[in-house]
Amino acid sequence: MTFSLPHAWVWDFWTIREGDTVHLYYLHAPKHLGDPEKRHRNAAIGHATSTDLRTWTDLGPVLEHGLPDDADATATWTGSVLRDPSGGWRMFYTGSRFLEESSSTNVETILAATSSDLHAWTKECESPLSADPAWYETLPDATWHEQAWRDPWVVPGADGGWHMLVTARSRSVADDVDPRDRGVIGHAVSDDLLTWKAASPLSAPGEGFAHLEVLQLVEIDGRQALMFSCDSGHLAGARSGDPGGVWALPVPDEGLFSGALLSLSGAHAVTGDELYAGRVVSLPEGGWALLGFENIGSDGEFVGRLSDPVPVHWDETGRLVARRSELVR
Repeated sequence: MTFSLPHAWVWDFWTIREGDTVHLYYLHAPKHLGDPEKRHRNAAIGHATSTDLRTWTDLGPVLEHGLPDDADATATWTGSVLRDPSGGWRMFYTGSRFLEESSSTNVETILAATSSDLHAWTKECESPLSADPAWYETLPDATWHEQAWRDPWVVPGADGGWHMLVTARSRSVADDVDPRDRGVIGHAVSDDLLTWKAASPLSAPGEGFAHLEVLQLVEIDGRQALMFSCDSGHLAGARSGDPGGVWALPVPDEGLFSGALLSLSGAHAVTGDELYAGRVVSLPEGGWALLGFENIGSDGEFVGRLSDPVPVHWDETGRLVARRSELVR
Protein backbone atom coordinates (compact mmCIF):
# COMPACT_ATOMS: atom_id res chain seq x y z
CA MET A 1 0.00 0.00 0.00
CA THR A 2 1.53 3.32 -1.03
CA PHE A 3 1.54 6.24 1.41
CA SER A 4 -0.84 8.94 0.20
CA LEU A 5 -3.10 11.64 1.61
CA PRO A 6 -6.58 12.18 0.17
CA HIS A 7 -6.40 15.94 0.63
CA ALA A 8 -2.75 16.64 -0.20
CA TRP A 9 0.08 15.91 -2.61
CA VAL A 10 3.06 14.11 -1.06
CA TRP A 11 6.53 14.31 -2.58
CA ASP A 12 10.12 14.62 -1.19
CA PHE A 13 10.74 12.73 2.05
CA TRP A 14 13.39 11.31 4.38
CA THR A 15 13.39 8.57 7.02
CA ILE A 16 15.06 7.59 10.28
CA ARG A 17 14.73 4.26 12.08
CA GLU A 18 14.38 3.99 15.85
CA GLY A 19 14.14 0.38 16.97
CA ASP A 20 11.51 -1.34 14.85
CA THR A 21 9.82 1.90 13.83
CA VAL A 22 10.62 3.91 10.71
CA HIS A 23 9.80 7.61 10.98
CA LEU A 24 8.91 9.25 7.68
CA TYR A 25 9.10 13.02 7.21
CA TYR A 26 7.48 14.19 4.01
CA LEU A 27 6.60 17.36 2.11
CA HIS A 28 2.92 17.94 1.44
CA ALA A 29 0.64 20.66 0.14
CA PRO A 30 -3.17 20.82 -0.24
CA LYS A 31 -4.73 19.62 -3.49
CA HIS A 32 -7.27 22.43 -3.36
CA LEU A 33 -4.50 24.63 -4.79
CA GLY A 34 -5.47 23.06 -8.10
CA ASP A 35 -2.09 23.29 -9.83
CA PRO A 36 0.58 20.86 -8.51
CA GLU A 37 3.27 23.39 -9.38
CA LYS A 38 1.92 25.60 -6.60
CA ARG A 39 2.85 22.98 -4.03
CA HIS A 40 6.41 24.30 -3.69
CA ARG A 41 5.19 27.61 -2.25
CA ASN A 42 2.86 25.84 0.15
CA ALA A 43 4.97 22.95 1.43
CA ALA A 44 5.01 21.84 5.04
CA ILE A 45 6.74 18.86 6.67
CA GLY A 46 4.54 15.99 7.84
CA HIS A 47 5.30 12.89 9.91
CA ALA A 48 4.23 9.25 9.57
CA THR A 49 5.44 5.95 11.03
CA SER A 50 5.66 2.33 9.88
CA THR A 51 7.22 -0.94 10.93
CA ASP A 52 7.26 -2.52 7.46
CA LEU A 53 7.63 0.43 5.00
CA ARG A 54 4.31 -0.53 3.44
CA THR A 55 1.60 0.36 5.96
CA TRP A 56 1.85 3.87 7.40
CA THR A 57 0.23 5.79 10.24
CA ASP A 58 0.02 9.50 9.45
CA LEU A 59 0.68 11.84 12.38
CA GLY A 60 0.18 15.18 10.63
CA PRO A 61 2.39 18.27 10.24
CA VAL A 62 5.48 18.85 12.39
CA LEU A 63 7.11 21.91 10.76
CA GLU A 64 5.51 24.71 8.76
CA HIS A 65 6.62 28.02 7.29
CA GLY A 66 7.89 30.80 9.53
CA LEU A 67 7.28 34.54 9.87
CA PRO A 68 7.59 36.97 6.91
CA ASP A 69 11.23 37.84 7.65
CA ASP A 70 12.35 34.28 8.38
CA ALA A 71 14.49 32.17 6.06
CA ASP A 72 11.58 29.71 5.82
CA ALA A 73 8.97 32.46 5.36
CA THR A 74 7.34 30.75 2.38
CA ALA A 75 7.75 27.02 3.01
CA THR A 76 9.72 24.25 4.68
CA TRP A 77 11.45 21.91 2.24
CA THR A 78 13.51 18.73 2.16
CA GLY A 79 16.02 17.66 4.82
CA SER A 80 17.34 14.78 6.89
CA VAL A 81 17.29 13.57 10.52
CA LEU A 82 20.03 12.04 12.65
CA ARG A 83 20.70 11.18 16.27
CA ASP A 84 22.55 13.95 18.05
CA PRO A 85 25.56 12.74 20.12
CA SER A 86 23.86 14.34 23.13
CA GLY A 87 21.06 11.78 22.80
CA GLY A 88 18.38 13.89 21.12
CA TRP A 89 17.44 14.19 17.49
CA ARG A 90 18.37 16.88 14.99
CA MET A 91 16.66 17.72 11.73
CA PHE A 92 18.31 19.78 9.02
CA TYR A 93 15.83 21.13 6.52
CA THR A 94 15.50 23.71 3.75
CA GLY A 95 13.93 27.08 4.36
CA SER A 96 12.34 28.54 1.24
CA ARG A 97 11.64 32.23 0.75
CA PHE A 98 10.06 33.40 -2.50
CA LEU A 99 10.75 37.08 -3.05
CA GLU A 100 7.64 37.93 -5.08
CA GLU A 101 4.22 36.36 -5.49
CA SER A 102 4.43 36.44 -9.29
CA SER A 103 8.08 35.37 -9.62
CA SER A 104 9.91 32.06 -9.26
CA THR A 105 12.86 33.84 -7.63
CA ASN A 106 13.58 31.87 -4.49
CA VAL A 107 16.26 31.94 -1.78
CA GLU A 108 17.05 28.65 -0.05
CA THR A 109 18.74 28.35 3.35
CA ILE A 110 19.67 25.35 5.50
CA LEU A 111 17.98 25.46 8.91
CA ALA A 112 17.76 23.11 11.89
CA ALA A 113 15.22 21.80 14.39
CA THR A 114 15.55 19.56 17.45
CA SER A 115 13.42 16.90 19.11
CA SER A 116 13.63 14.58 22.08
CA ASP A 117 11.16 12.03 20.71
CA LEU A 118 10.98 12.41 16.88
CA HIS A 119 7.42 13.73 17.25
CA ALA A 120 7.57 17.32 18.54
CA TRP A 121 10.12 19.56 16.81
CA THR A 122 11.48 22.98 17.78
CA LYS A 123 13.13 25.23 15.20
CA GLU A 124 16.62 26.49 15.93
CA CYS A 125 17.23 29.48 13.68
CA GLU A 126 20.31 31.01 15.32
CA SER A 127 22.80 29.61 12.79
CA PRO A 128 21.30 29.44 9.29
CA LEU A 129 23.62 28.18 6.57
CA SER A 130 23.59 29.99 3.22
CA ALA A 131 25.36 29.44 -0.09
CA ASP A 132 28.87 30.93 0.00
CA PRO A 133 29.48 33.03 -3.14
CA ALA A 134 33.14 32.07 -3.01
CA TRP A 135 32.10 28.80 -4.66
CA TYR A 136 28.37 28.76 -5.23
CA GLU A 137 25.96 30.56 -7.51
CA THR A 138 23.78 33.14 -5.73
CA LEU A 139 21.01 35.46 -6.89
CA PRO A 140 23.30 38.42 -7.66
CA ASP A 141 24.96 36.25 -10.34
CA ALA A 142 21.64 36.45 -12.27
CA THR A 143 22.27 33.07 -13.90
CA TRP A 144 19.43 30.99 -12.42
CA HIS A 145 15.92 31.56 -11.12
CA GLU A 146 16.74 30.51 -7.55
CA GLN A 147 19.58 30.56 -5.07
CA ALA A 148 19.98 26.81 -4.89
CA TRP A 149 21.10 25.62 -1.44
CA ARG A 150 18.79 22.85 -0.28
CA ASP A 151 18.17 19.17 0.60
CA PRO A 152 20.83 18.78 3.35
CA TRP A 153 22.08 15.26 4.01
CA VAL A 154 24.41 14.94 7.03
CA VAL A 155 26.92 12.14 7.69
CA PRO A 156 29.70 11.70 10.27
CA GLY A 157 33.30 12.16 9.20
CA ALA A 158 36.25 9.91 9.97
CA ASP A 159 37.81 12.68 12.06
CA GLY A 160 34.85 13.01 14.42
CA GLY A 161 33.36 15.97 12.58
CA TRP A 162 30.36 16.12 10.27
CA HIS A 163 29.77 16.57 6.55
CA MET A 164 26.68 18.00 4.89
CA LEU A 165 25.80 17.30 1.24
CA VAL A 166 23.75 20.07 -0.38
CA THR A 167 21.96 20.60 -3.69
CA ALA A 168 23.88 23.55 -5.14
CA ARG A 169 25.14 25.20 -8.32
CA SER A 170 28.68 26.33 -9.10
CA ARG A 171 29.34 30.04 -9.43
CA SER A 172 31.72 29.58 -12.35
CA VAL A 173 31.98 27.27 -15.35
CA ALA A 174 34.36 27.03 -18.26
CA ASP A 175 33.50 29.02 -21.38
CA ASP A 176 32.67 25.87 -23.34
CA VAL A 177 30.24 24.52 -20.72
CA ASP A 178 26.47 24.80 -21.11
CA PRO A 179 25.46 27.64 -18.71
CA ARG A 180 22.68 25.41 -17.36
CA ASP A 181 25.27 22.75 -16.51
CA ARG A 182 26.28 24.19 -13.13
CA GLY A 183 24.87 21.53 -10.82
CA VAL A 184 27.35 20.36 -8.18
CA ILE A 185 27.39 18.49 -4.88
CA GLY A 186 27.55 21.29 -2.34
CA HIS A 187 29.50 20.69 0.85
CA ALA A 188 29.57 22.09 4.39
CA VAL A 189 31.44 20.94 7.51
CA SER A 190 30.93 21.13 11.26
CA ASP A 191 32.70 20.00 14.42
CA ASP A 192 29.59 19.90 16.58
CA LEU A 193 26.42 19.89 14.38
CA LEU A 194 25.71 23.41 15.66
CA THR A 195 28.04 25.68 13.71
CA TRP A 196 28.49 24.99 10.01
CA LYS A 197 30.85 26.37 7.40
CA ALA A 198 30.38 26.06 3.66
CA ALA A 199 33.26 24.32 1.90
CA SER A 200 34.22 23.88 -1.73
CA PRO A 201 32.00 21.58 -3.87
CA LEU A 202 32.65 17.84 -3.95
CA SER A 203 32.10 17.70 -7.72
CA ALA A 204 32.74 19.97 -10.69
CA PRO A 205 30.19 21.66 -12.97
CA GLY A 206 29.82 20.50 -16.56
CA GLU A 207 28.83 16.92 -15.69
CA GLY A 208 25.36 17.07 -17.26
CA PHE A 209 23.13 18.18 -14.39
CA ALA A 210 21.46 21.55 -13.78
CA HIS A 211 20.95 20.28 -10.23
CA LEU A 212 21.50 17.15 -8.15
CA GLU A 213 18.53 16.97 -5.79
CA VAL A 214 17.81 14.98 -2.63
CA LEU A 215 21.35 13.68 -2.13
CA GLN A 216 21.96 10.58 -0.01
CA LEU A 217 25.19 8.77 0.83
CA VAL A 218 24.39 5.16 1.70
CA GLU A 219 26.30 1.90 2.13
CA ILE A 220 24.69 -1.07 0.40
CA ASP A 221 26.17 -4.51 0.97
CA GLY A 222 29.52 -3.04 1.96
CA ARG A 223 29.78 -0.57 -0.92
CA GLN A 224 28.91 3.12 -0.82
CA ALA A 225 26.57 4.74 -3.33
CA LEU A 226 25.67 8.37 -3.83
CA MET A 227 21.98 8.73 -4.64
CA PHE A 228 20.44 11.85 -6.15
CA SER A 229 17.61 12.90 -8.44
CA CYS A 230 17.53 14.93 -11.64
CA ASP A 231 14.55 14.87 -13.97
CA SER A 232 14.78 14.88 -17.77
CA GLY A 233 14.05 18.59 -17.97
CA HIS A 234 17.11 19.48 -15.86
CA LEU A 235 19.70 17.36 -17.62
CA ALA A 236 22.23 19.57 -19.38
CA GLY A 237 25.23 19.51 -21.69
CA ALA A 238 25.98 16.09 -23.13
CA ARG A 239 23.12 14.54 -21.11
CA SER A 240 20.46 16.83 -22.61
CA GLY A 241 17.65 14.79 -24.13
CA ASP A 242 18.39 11.71 -21.99
CA PRO A 243 15.78 10.32 -19.58
CA GLY A 244 16.11 11.47 -15.98
CA GLY A 245 14.81 10.27 -12.63
CA VAL A 246 16.63 8.80 -9.61
CA TRP A 247 20.38 8.38 -10.13
CA ALA A 248 23.11 6.31 -8.46
CA LEU A 249 26.87 6.73 -8.47
CA PRO A 250 29.23 4.13 -7.01
CA VAL A 251 31.60 5.98 -4.65
CA PRO A 252 35.34 5.34 -5.20
CA ASP A 253 37.14 3.27 -2.60
CA GLU A 254 38.86 6.37 -1.20
CA GLY A 255 35.45 7.74 -0.24
CA LEU A 256 33.57 10.95 -0.90
CA PHE A 257 35.69 13.21 1.33
CA SER A 258 39.20 12.33 0.16
CA GLY A 259 39.85 15.84 -1.17
CA ALA A 260 39.66 14.82 -4.84
CA LEU A 261 36.72 16.03 -6.92
CA LEU A 262 34.17 13.29 -7.47
CA SER A 263 33.56 12.48 -11.14
CA LEU A 264 29.88 12.10 -12.01
CA SER A 265 30.60 10.38 -15.31
CA GLY A 266 29.67 7.01 -13.84
CA ALA A 267 26.27 8.17 -12.56
CA HIS A 268 23.41 6.18 -14.07
CA ALA A 269 19.64 6.49 -13.89
CA VAL A 270 18.04 3.87 -11.65
CA THR A 271 14.49 4.95 -12.51
CA GLY A 272 12.77 7.19 -15.03
CA ASP A 273 10.83 10.36 -14.31
CA GLU A 274 7.94 8.28 -12.99
CA LEU A 275 9.75 8.03 -9.62
CA TYR A 276 11.67 10.84 -7.92
CA ALA A 277 13.51 11.86 -4.74
CA GLY A 278 14.60 8.26 -4.18
CA ARG A 279 15.99 7.11 -0.84
CA VAL A 280 17.61 3.73 -0.24
CA VAL A 281 16.31 2.11 2.96
CA SER A 282 17.05 -1.16 4.75
CA LEU A 283 14.16 -3.60 4.85
CA PRO A 284 13.04 -5.12 8.17
CA GLU A 285 13.47 -8.61 6.72
CA GLY A 286 16.92 -7.78 5.35
CA GLY A 287 18.11 -6.40 2.06
CA TRP A 288 17.74 -2.96 0.54
CA ALA A 289 15.02 -1.10 -1.28
CA LEU A 290 14.38 2.22 -2.97
CA LEU A 291 11.55 4.45 -1.87
CA GLY A 292 10.53 7.40 -4.02
CA PHE A 293 7.52 9.53 -4.64
CA GLU A 294 5.34 8.76 -7.64
CA ASN A 295 5.99 11.73 -9.87
CA ILE A 296 4.69 11.44 -13.44
CA GLY A 297 1.78 9.06 -14.07
CA SER A 298 0.93 7.19 -17.26
CA ASP A 299 -1.28 10.14 -18.26
CA GLY A 300 1.63 12.56 -17.91
CA GLU A 301 0.12 14.22 -14.83
CA PHE A 302 1.72 14.71 -11.41
CA VAL A 303 0.81 11.90 -8.95
CA GLY A 304 2.16 12.96 -5.53
CA ARG A 305 2.27 9.88 -3.31
CA LEU A 306 4.97 7.61 -1.88
CA SER A 307 5.86 4.38 -3.66
CA ASP A 308 6.09 0.95 -2.13
CA PRO A 309 9.66 -0.34 -1.60
CA VAL A 310 11.50 -1.33 -4.79
CA PRO A 311 14.32 -3.88 -4.25
CA VAL A 312 17.80 -2.68 -5.22
CA HIS A 313 21.08 -4.54 -5.64
CA TRP A 314 24.46 -4.24 -7.32
CA ASP A 315 24.58 -6.04 -10.65
CA GLU A 316 27.55 -7.87 -12.14
CA THR A 317 28.82 -4.66 -13.78
CA GLY A 318 28.91 -2.73 -10.49
CA ARG A 319 25.78 -0.68 -11.19
CA LEU A 320 22.93 -0.28 -8.72
CA VAL A 321 19.66 -1.49 -10.21
CA ALA A 322 16.02 -1.31 -9.11
CA ARG A 323 13.13 -3.14 -10.71
CA ARG A 324 9.59 -1.95 -10.02
CA SER A 325 8.34 -5.31 -11.31
CA GLU A 326 9.77 -6.72 -8.07
CA LEU A 327 7.93 -4.47 -5.64
CA VAL A 328 8.24 -5.67 -2.05
CA ARG A 329 4.83 -6.70 -0.71
